[in-house]
This record gives sequence, C-alpha cells and structure tokens, in this order.
Amino acid sequence: MALTVDEASEAYVSSMRNVPGVGQNTCATCKTFIGDGWTECLACDKQLNSLDIVVPITYSLSMSQMHVVLRLYKESPSDRQKFAALRMAAIIWRFLREHERCIAHAVGVDSFDVVATVPSTSQDRDEQNMLRTIVRQCGPVKDRFERLLMPSENVEESHELLADRYVAQRDLSGENVLLIEDTWARGGHAQSAALALRQANAETVALVVVGRYIKAEWEVDGTPSEDIFDMLPKKFDWSRCACESE
Repeated sequence: MALTVDEASEAYVSSMRNVPGVGQNTCATCKTFIGDGWTECLACDKQLNSLDIVVPITYSLSMSQMHVVLRLYKESPSDRQKFAALRMAAIIWRFLREHERCIAHAVGVDSFDVVATVPSTSQDRDEQNMLRTIVRQCGPVKDRFERLLMPSENVEESHELLADRYVAQRDLSGENVLLIEDTWARGGHAQSAALALRQANAETVALVVVGRYIKAEWEVDGTPSEDIFDMLPKKFDWSRCACESE
C-alpha cells in the first residue's frame, strides 16, 4: 500500500527540530544560532539580502541524519537515493501545505504567483537537478512551478553571493515568488538566486529551505552549536513555522 504524504514525511522526524522565531538567539535572516547582542550571523551581516524572508523547515546538524539525507537524496539513483528523495518530497509537500499561507502573510501578500527552485551551480548538473524534480510534483505548488532560473556559463565555484551566478528566464514584474532550496550553509546560492529574481523585477521573494546547516562544533557564547541543537524540543511539531513569530 502506498504511503501518504504524512506517513512518508515522518521518516526522518527524529532528527528534525523546529526553528525558533527571530529574537530567540537566532539570526534575523537565516535563523542560525547567534549570541546575545547580535541580530544576524556573521555571514548574513556581510552579505546583500535580496530575500523578504527565509523560512527553514528544520536544522541540519553536521553529520546528523538530516545532513546525510540532504546529500543522499540527490546522488546517483539507487534504492537508498530513491527512498530519501521520496521522503524529502513528502517533507517539502507537507510543510508547504501547512505553512505557505502564513509565509505569504508574513511578507504581506495574499499568495505566491510562482514557485521556483534554486538551481545547481553548473549547467550540466542543473539538467539533473533533483530538487526541481521533487518540487514540480509537490501537490500544493505544482500548478505554479516554473524553471525561472538557469545557471550562467563559466561562473566560478563559490559559496558566496555572485551577482551573475543565475539568469532569470523571463520578466517577473509585479509577481510574488516562492523560492525553494534544500540546504542553507552560508546562503550564497539562495541569495544569488534571489538577486537574479529581483533583477527580473520580482515584487516579493520568499525562501523555504529544508535544512539550515549547523556546524556542530561552532560555538555561540562558548556553547557548541550541537549542545544548543540538543536543547531544542525533540518532538517536531508540523503545525509550527519559524515565520509565525515574526
């Protein structure tokens, strides 16, 4: 018997944690852990922000199950890869079903006109982009999905924001865009994508990212991030969304 979306989305829930809202020692942009007296993490503070909001579904602690799955789901086809890809699709589907409306409300719009994914960093890899394959089949958004962005030719490999990394495929004047990404580490790829959408005249650009990567040993006010992660409630609540307290 086929799994339902809710059943499939529970596969990795033991490694998922709800992301606290802004003002709870989390970066105002990317929601990573920050120390007292800070509003943004170092990476976000130094980087142009073209996103109206960043909403991680969960954290991806280095070498945790979620961290491994976020790499496995887009590897060469295998039984393990197919299992991971199906469950990743269910996580995105369920979260968008529950929270797209509140994300739109958080950025002051009624709804998103178009949904897109952050492309791969090279044209060759982007032709096999598993995230795009997953999102274009997600029930809540499949009727609005477009391949809005393409990787530019001969752009250097980098985790930093590059203004010419991606090219929008059409004018987006007045349109509200929901962008989907699998992992945020420094945010350079997502911010590059958002900048390209802004240059194409998008009115609003919101980002949902599956996992906000957390380096376990990175210390915040002397406390390793792994310990902060472990202090978060271990039962993942699908009814909660990081944007709701903003």
